[in-house]
Amino acid sequence: MVASKYIIILITAPIQDASAIAKHLIERHVAACVNIIPEVRSIYYWKNEICDDKEALLIVKTESILFERLKEEVRFIHSYEVPEIIALPIAEGYKPYLNWISQVVKA
Repeated sequence: MVASKYIIILITAPIQDASAIAKHLIERHVAACVNIIPEVRSIYYWKNEICDDKEALLIVKTESILFERLKEEVRFIHSYEVPEIIALPIAEGYKPYLNWISQVVKA
């Protein structure tokens, strides 16, 4: 499988922290755009118990070459001990939009 040049990264965070994380990633030019879904319900297993929390979901668009830098930036600013940082390849996209991503981020 050929690696995709572009990726979408999913990050969950406390609702009150989502904007700060998004702006941090944009300011550091490791993301071109971050969409924030202000409230998702997350049910997960953590430290021997089932948790049921409201979180924000950040949808981040960037180049795959920036994943490691972006991950470190998230770990720096995120309040969770183990934040969700999941990358998904963009198989296809509108070329002008993908080109815009490349113009905005700094690899």
